[in-house]
Amino acid sequence: MGELRPLAEDLNDDCRQFAQALRTLFAGLGVSVRRYAARRYRDAGTVSRYLSGVRVPPWEFVADLFADLAADHGAPATTLTLDHVRELHRRALQAVVPAADGVRLLQQQLADADREARRATVREDVIGDALLDRQHRIADLEMRIGLLENRWTAERGRTGPVTAEPADADDLRAERRRLQDQIGSLETDLEETRLRVMLAESRCDVLERQMAIAEGPIPVPRPDPVPVARPPAARILAVDDKQANLLALEAVLAGLGHEVVTADSGEAALKALLNATGFAVILLDVQMPGMDGYETALHIKRRARTRNIPIIFLTAMDRDPSHMFRGYTAGAVDYLVKPFDPWIIRAKVEAFVQLYLEARAGL
Repeated sequence: MGELRPLAEDLNDDCRQFAQALRTLFAGLGVSVRRYAARRYRDAGTVSRYLSGVRVPPWEFVADLFADLAADHGAPATTLTLDHVRELHRRALQAVVPAADGVRLLQQQLADADREARRATVREDVIGDALLDRQHRIADLEMRIGLLENRWTAERGRTGPVTAEPADADDLRAERRRLQDQIGSLETDLEETRLRVMLAESRCDVLERQMAIAEGPIPVPRPDPVPVARPPAARILAVDDKQANLLALEAVLAGLGHEVVTADSGEAALKALLNATGFAVILLDVQMPGMDGYETALHIKRRARTRNIPIIFLTAMDRDPSHMFRGYTAGAVDYLVKPFDPWIIRAKVEAFVQLYLEARAGL
């Protein structure tokens, strides 16, 4: 991150012109990328992506750059220069609106997953403390009950069997049973909470991978002047009862280099999965006649050969949390509401394909 990276390949004209202008401004500072990032309390990787054209920065970053140049050279930029760069910035933003919107959505999803992970971790600590408290209290009760029983045994030895056991012992045993019941309940809650932490952390890892893909050069459909037969890296199953939606998904995923297998019903999806070899991810519509997406997902998760294939639900329903909860309960790893950003679909699919290929390679 110390030196300027080359401009990203396949930049459109607007993004390339803005990136070149930004690099010219940055070169006037005479510092490394890492040093400037530290100066402005920014991530060096993000600054590097701005300067290589992979991402279009917010205008605040450009304004900071102008301010730093003015401080170093003792003179502010001219109005003509500011207006020119501002226009380049505006055109570059317009050229990458889909990608920018997609990254923002992934950032929001990552923030939500991180919030859930932190909330579950706090709950895990609270439950752990409560469990430890009950265990300590039971240990104390065991000691007190033992003392009473020893005392009662000693008194029986002196006075005979007529000596009744102290009532306090029964009360202490009842309290012990109550605490043991609480411990059983807390242990169940702790196990469920730990699972929530694990799932949330796993979701954060996947979303970070998806963001890295979305911020980088995602393959886009383009004609190949010399058709070359090459084996697909992985297979993707797209399930939707509407042919138009399947065609749209095939178009969105074209260029990633993977085989897209389509199915127009839940039954057809299960039939396609009889040979589950090579499927990296399933895109599953929720609202289908007959066997809907939820039921299809449950059947997929019941099968030993297919239960580990990640499922992304695609739905036209609203973002009602109950619908999303039902989707995750059915085994989904993600839940997207139509209309969705093609960049998001490609980034999410490519992330799961990479995970699949890494697992197959034993990485």
